[in-house]
Amino acid sequence: MADLVRTGVSLERELLKRFDKVIGRKGYQNRSKAIRDIIRELIVEEDTDENKIVAGTLTMVYDHHRPNLADKLIEAQHHAGSKVLAATHVHLSHDYCLEVVIMKGRSEDLRRLGDQILSLRGVKHGRLVITTTGKNLK
Repeated sequence: MADLVRTGVSLERELLKRFDKVIGRKGYQNRSKAIRDIIRELIVEEDTDENKIVAGTLTMVYDHHRPNLADKLIEAQHHAGSKVLAATHVHLSHDYCLEVVIMKGRSEDLRRLGDQILSLRGVKHGRLVITTTGKNLK
């Protein structure tokens, strides 16, 4: 286990009460774990803002009847080269598919690729989620 350090935090009573309510709904057993996760989230945000190597998932729903869309999606992923690690495709209905693309690379490159793909005509909804590769969260 990592070297633990105790620290104190001063908060307004109402803020702490609301915090406890939120973390309770999320299933946290104690404040320390919740605070550690919040700190890690800030570190991940910092890494993505500094164009560091990150991992990401691009999730999208698209109309598979849209002419040439599937080819454009494949072309964009192939053009991205080693940034695209894997993709999973499932059929949601007769008209719509869900695809999740797993990526790794510099945050700016992943954002650019995500924007390029999500802006294609026929992509109905999507979101890029960027996270750390894990090395900065020890």
